[in-house]
Order: sequence, then structure tokens, then C-alpha cells
Amino acid sequence: MKIWSDSFKDGAKIPTPFAFCKIDAATHAAMSDNRNPHLAWSDLPGNTRSLVLICHDYDVPSKGDDVNQEGKTVPADLPRVDFYHWVLIDLPPTVTSISEGEYSSGITAKGKNGPEALHGSRQGINDYTAWFAGDREMEGDYYGYDGPCPPWNDSIPHHYVFTLYALDIEKLPLSGRFSGQDVLSAMKDHILAQASITGVYSLNPEIEKTL
Repeated sequence: MKIWSDSFKDGAKIPTPFAFCKIDAATHAAMSDNRNPHLAWSDLPGNTRSLVLICHDYDVPSKGDDVNQEGKTVPADLPRVDFYHWVLIDLPPTVTSISEGEYSSGITAKGKNGPEALHGSRQGINDYTAWFAGDREMEGDYYGYDGPCPPWNDSIPHHYVFTLYALDIEKLPLSGRFSGQDVLSAMKDHILAQASITGVYSLNPEIEKTL
């Protein structure tokens, strides 16, 4: 099973149009185009009945004390946790690619609608749902894809892993509002194969210029 992207190469920088935030000289960060990248795949197992796509960032600071604080830097040795950017389930195996901007193009305050999505698929909430909780202008359920927006003062680049799973069931036994962790638990006994592609991104100008 293979997965690739015309939007970025495996291990390379994710271009700014596919991010939630971009570098801004005056404010450190500004809203970006937030388009989902192109993805394509092949060589699925013959008995594949549905696909799951998950994008997660495994470099998110476990503590937010120094995040986006003037005069501070998020230390490289701070323990890191996962942040889910996209949870897409029940995608038919007849679908062999996702176009740029097909599922997300632009930022939707309070989150895009869900869980129903294109091709009969469903999307879970991503972790911007928790990030914006308590923000009167932005809080809501963020379904589908919302791209990178790492701390602008982080001392490491962030890695965004897009993983495609081939499953032996047509529909995951989930209903309503579900998360990345819910999907991982529900599909663990149904995975036939998986493949990943990783992109990197940073809002720290000193890090970004090295990518």
C-alpha cells in the first residue's frame, strides 16, 4: 500500500497554503489558506471495504506555559503530545485520491460542519475544538481538516503525519461527534494495511528557513 502527495514530498516542508497559520512579521502569525493537501494512494488490499485518513502532529508541547509568549521559547526537551488535525472515516475504497482544497479551503470560525462529508464519508472533530474552547469568536466543533499552526516560538519544527488505513469493514461503529482517539480505538481490530506521508512546518522564522 502506498500514499503520496503532489502538494509536498515526504519529509519536506508543507507549503503555506495548506496551513492554518502563516508567518507574519508584525504579529508572528496570521491566518493562512487552510486548504487540505492533495493525497493519493494505490495497492490497497483486495478485501478493503473502507478507508480511514488521520493527520496528527506529534510535536505539540505538553505544557502551554511558554507557548506564543514574547521573550520565551518553547524548549526542545519539553515532552510532546499528539494533536489531531484531520479525522476522515468510511471513505469508499473506490476513491483513490483527494484533491487540494476538496475537503477544506479557508478557515471557518467555530468550525466546519460535520460529521457527514464527501463520497459518503464522515469526519471527526479535530483538536482545534479543544484549543478554541472558551474563545467567544472561535469556539465550536471543528470537523474535518484544519492545518498546521504550531507555536511561533517553538524551538523545533512540527511533524504532520498523514496516515491512510485500509479496513475490513464498510462503516466504523461510531456515531455523532467522534475524535481521533475514538477512531483509533474503533478500528484497531479491522486494519488490513496502512501507509503514511509526513510533512514538516514551523512558524518560527529561524526554524522555517532551515526546512
